[in-house]
Amino acid sequence: MTATIIDGKAFAARVRGQVAEHVTRLRAEHGITPGLAVVLVGEDPASEVYVRSKGKMTVEAGMKSVELRLDADTSEADLLAVIDQLNTDPEIHGILVQLPLPGHLNEDLVINSISPAKDVDGFHISNVGLLGTGQKSMVPCTPLGCLMMLRDHHGSISGMDAVVVGRSNIVGKPMAQLLLGDSCTVTIAHSRTKDLADVVRRADIVVAAVGRPEMVPGDWIKPGATVIDVGINRLDAPERGAGKTRLVGDVHYESCAAVAGAITPVPGGVGPMTIACLLANTVTACCRANGLVEPEGLTA
Repeated sequence: MTATIIDGKAFAARVRGQVAEHVTRLRAEHGITPGLAVVLVGEDPASEVYVRSKGKMTVEAGMKSVELRLDADTSEADLLAVIDQLNTDPEIHGILVQLPLPGHLNEDLVINSISPAKDVDGFHISNVGLLGTGQKSMVPCTPLGCLMMLRDHHGSISGMDAVVVGRSNIVGKPMAQLLLGDSCTVTIAHSRTKDLADVVRRADIVVAAVGRPEMVPGDWIKPGATVIDVGINRLDAPERGAGKTRLVGDVHYESCAAVAGAITPVPGGVGPMTIACLLANTVTACCRANGLVEPEGLTA
């Protein structure tokens, strides 16, 4: 068996196209332009890349993009004041504070200072609670992207047995809630789960988000299962030359692809969906703020 490759890059481009169409409609019919503000504290190189990419794609979708770059030694009070200003700005519908923050800042405090209605990362405790109780919320971008790809590939995942390997607040836990919402039977597993291989082996859907490179081998995968690999890990690749590296996921791609029915690659799988879903969440937040119909197919 050779797995179908779920092309996250192509799927994300389609989602961004849907977002752009909805933005055009909002502007033409209601005179509204969705606005996304990204706050970056310090000069973390990876964060710099993410912020530039988010800003570029926000503008390409026809949305308003605001980037606020603050010094690494910015005080907590000053950062909270910036967020408070964005909370009350009617032209800003989504607020994202790029993580990680410098060590002197309390990430939980900062995240929970964002208005839940503008929390397009879906990390605010109110949104976590709403999602956990099956109510309308802002949904974390990466799990939302995984759900969209599963729905697109299967049509319906109702009744399927899903195992989420990983229990983080950012991916594992909200992913499990979304799968439950689509009527899957869900198990949350992790690195300390007893008989982890047997737990994974019974799943129709495996979402690997444990943060360990190539932890899940092919002999853990049920023949024909769908494997969603959230992991992005950089390993040394001396065969490519001195100092060279390669990106791998949390599953061993070659052995899993030989058994699975469908699989996401790394890179080019889940990763591109994260920013696409950030844009989708911003449009959703804009529609909710203005009492308008939410974009079909772009929400959980």
